[in-house]
Amino acid sequence: MKKKILIVEDEAFIAEMYKIKFESDGYEIVLANDGVEGVEKSGQIMPDLVLLDLMMPHKDGYQVLKEIRGNKKTKDLKVYMLSNLGQKEEIDRSMNMGANGFFVKAHLTPTQLLKKINEMF
Repeated sequence: MKKKILIVEDEAFIAEMYKIKFESDGYEIVLANDGVEGVEKSGQIMPDLVLLDLMMPHKDGYQVLKEIRGNKKTKDLKVYMLSNLGQKEEIDRSMNMGANGFFVKAHLTPTQLLKKINEMF
């Protein structure tokens, strides 16, 4: 069975780029274009992995992470932050709030990110 990845990313171009890359490697990809949709879809589809952007309209990644971790149904989902904000403060805050890891977009090509995801499964 295909592994499901939920990508919560408000920049459509970036989300679509990851979607195409990951689907070509056999993953089922679901996109959410803001934090509100990200929280909803995480509970609906119960993905194997959530890639969560930090800076988004309506709800930022911290709020989404807090809601995912605060919900009995979704609290154990694997959630990795995916952001261009790679400052130690953002990484520490994310990890302290329960993120499983943190990827800095600018430091990883889609191929490199895919390789890291493959290593998780």
